[in-house]
Parts: sequence; C-alpha cells; structure tokens
Amino acid sequence: MAFPKFFDDAPVISLRDPLADLLGAAEGGAIEYRYADVVRLAGHSCPTVAGAYLSVRAALNVLYPNSLPERGAIRVHMPAPETEGTIGVVAQVITMLTGATAQGGFKGIGGRFARNGLLSFAKKSGENDGAVRFERIDTGAAVTVKFDANQIPPHESQRERMLAVMHNRETPEQQVEFARLWQKRVRKMLLEHADDPELVRVLPLSGAKV
Repeated sequence: MAFPKFFDDAPVISLRDPLADLLGAAEGGAIEYRYADVVRLAGHSCPTVAGAYLSVRAALNVLYPNSLPERGAIRVHMPAPETEGTIGVVAQVITMLTGATAQGGFKGIGGRFARNGLLSFAKKSGENDGAVRFERIDTGAAVTVKFDANQIPPHESQRERMLAVMHNRETPEQQVEFARLWQKRVRKMLLEHADDPELVRVLPLSGAKV
C-alpha cells in the first residue's frame, strides 16, 4: 500500500500486552502501533482517526509517565452512544490501541487477560463535555481527553470541494486537490500539533499528573 510518507513520521504508540506475551505473539509482549495501523483499521485517514490516535497517546502518556502502558488494563468510557456521529469510529481505534472492548470482546483465560466490558458508552450525548475517559484498572488513575479538530481548520477552499463531493459531482481535478489538502490537515495535526493542549486536552481526574 502506498500511504502518504508523513504516516511514517507520526508519533509511535508503544505498549506491553501480557496476553501477547503469554501466547507468543510478541516477544515480551512489546507492541508498537503506528498511525498506518489505525488507517488500515478504519480504511481511511481523517481528522477523526488522527484525533482518536492522538487521544489514546495523550492519555497513556499521563497514566503511565514512568512505565510502558499495559494493553488490556485500561477501562474506557465514551461520552456518547456508539451510534452517534463518529463515536463508533473513535471507539474502534481506541479498542485497537488499548485492547478495551465492549461485552463482545475477549473473555480471558482462567480469569486473566479479559478485555470484554472494558469499553462502555454513554446513554446520551454530552457526558464529560464530550471527552473520552481513560482509567487504569490497577491504580484507578483516570483522565479525560477531548480532541478539538477545529483548532486545525481545513483550508478555506475545501468547502467548495466538499460540497461537490457531497453531491457526487466532483471533477477529477477537484478530487486530487481535495485529497491533498485533506491529508495536509491530518499531517499538521500529527506532526506539528501532536502535543498541543489546544488540540488534545487532557484533564487528570485522579491519581495522575500532567
């Protein structure tokens, strides 16, 4: 697959998965996730996918300041129902990176390594001011993370192209420029603003410090 080259320069998320270690899937359970991995999962690259990726990274950096984050040991609560807007897409990326799943996920081995029930959704929108809640199961330390894509607005010329796309009448030239500027925005988020608190706001709730 020919991904944009900036995918390789995006921050890497490193974790340790005890289940992967037990089953011999990764030596020592060490796993690295790159932006291209979540693009493969979602099937596309966009501000929402980039935002979910950066949100997990920001949460893990705060919850595990001095150690490798443990995949499968994090509880996640989404601020709205799964079917609302892009909540489901964000949740899928979060599941991939943290291991947290809803009730249909892996149920563990001998009472260990279960991931089912670690992901939950609000019954109505607006919980935690739209922020995702991450909690370490072992310590109870928790943070909320809110991604605000509006901090990196699209190019002003994209509105006309987006309208053409929405009405299925974009020209080949419009499509090429639309895609270029679309990924330029994602690149700016991942490479220039990955640690920008205006783009990714982290609020410690308990036991964690920024």
